[in-house]
Amino acid sequence: MRDEHGDFSTINHTLVQTMNLFLYFCTLYGIITMANILHIETSTTVCSVALSVDGSIVFERVSFEGPSHAALLGVFVEETIAFSKDKCYLLEAVALSGGPGSYTGLRIGASMAKGLCMGWDVSLIVVPTLQVMASQAIRRYGKEDCLYCAMLDARRMEVYSAIYDVTLSEVRKVSADIITSDSYQTFLAHKTVCFFGNGAAKCSSVLTSANALFLDDVHPLAADMVPLAEQVFQAKQFEDIAYFEPYYLKEFLATTQKKTVKRV
Repeated sequence: MRDEHGDFSTINHTLVQTMNLFLYFCTLYGIITMANILHIETSTTVCSVALSVDGSIVFERVSFEGPSHAALLGVFVEETIAFSKDKCYLLEAVALSGGPGSYTGLRIGASMAKGLCMGWDVSLIVVPTLQVMASQAIRRYGKEDCLYCAMLDARRMEVYSAIYDVTLSEVRKVSADIITSDSYQTFLAHKTVCFFGNGAAKCSSVLTSANALFLDDVHPLAADMVPLAEQVFQAKQFEDIAYFEPYYLKEFLATTQKKTVKRV
C-alpha cells in the first residue's frame, strides 16, 4: 500500500511504530506471554541487574555507590544466575541498556552481556538508555499533556538527550546538546517538558521557562528495562552478538596529565 505520494516508506514507518507501541503495552499489561530475561544497566554510576520472568521482576540487585561496575557487575550477575538456577528459570535472553552514557560503563556492561549470550547460547537484546529513563519518568509522573526529556551528563554544559511523548514515542532523536537559555524552546513554547536524569540538575538554572519541570531521582535501572526488552523479544529484533557495540554517541577522548618541570 502506498501513501498519497505513491511512497511506501511513510506508511511502513507508521506501521512499525504502531506495532511497537502495541507490543509495549501488551507486554506491560501481561497480554502476551513473556520470556525469562536477565537485564543489565551500567550506563551511569548506578550499577543494576534484574531478572524478569513472564514480565515480572523476580530478582534485582542495585548499587548507587558507584562507579563500581568492574567490581560489582560480575557479583550481581553471578547472584542472579544462581537465583535463576535455584528456581529452575531457563534464561532465554540477556537485555542490555545500550547507551548513550558512560564510555567505560557501557563497555563493561556490553562485555558482560555478550559473554553471557555466547556462554549460554541465548539472544542479545539492546534497549536505548534514554528510553529506559523516560519509561520510569512517565510511570512516576504520568501526565499525558507533556513531553519527557531524558538527560545524561556529558560534562560541562553538555548532555545526551532525547524527547518522548507519554506513549514513549520518540519526538526528538538522541543528540549531544550544549545547553543554553535557548535550548528546547521549540518544545517549551507549546507545552510542559519534564527534564530528568543526571544531566538535568545542572540545566535547571539555565532552562527557566515556566513550562520546564525538573524531576528528581530518575536513574536508568535494569528493572525499568523489562517492558522494552519484552517488546524487542516478541518482535525478535535481536542483535548480532559478535558485532554489537554500545551507542556511545561521541568517541571517548582520553586525557593525559600535563607534565611539570621541576625547577632546580
